[in-house]
Amino acid sequence: EQESEDDIHSSRSSLDRQSHHRANTTMHVCWYRNTSVSMSDHSVAVENQLSGYLLRKFKNSNGWQKLWVVFTNFCLFFYKTHQDDYPLASLPLLGYTVSCPVEADGIQKDFVFKLQFKSHVYFFRAESKYTFER
Repeated sequence: EQESEDDIHSSRSSLDRQSHHRANTTMHVCWYRNTSVSMSDHSVAVENQLSGYLLRKFKNSNGWQKLWVVFTNFCLFFYKTHQDDYPLASLPLLGYTVSCPVEADGIQKDFVFKLQFKSHVYFFRAESKYTFER
């Protein structure tokens, strides 16, 4: 997970990124997180794929980074733009919870959601209510 986080700012070649991307298979993540996915969940996941721009909060700062995000196969893939061939990073979502930020999070923006798995916390902001609800 930490490597995926750092990849957003790294300058790896596209071949390195492509190899890293292939390691984030559902089976690999299930094994690593000691979880499983039912066949019905997998069928629903295949039918529900989204893409669009999201703003990702930088750790310990007020800055937000605009990224093209593709949600497919229980994973978020991050690109600079929708025209990129390879993702900058990926975030397997198995085991993560989705919620709205609480006051203690200190996020004073609209359309923000929080993804959390154990001590790993990410904040994303949509640009509209429609995108946020999707």
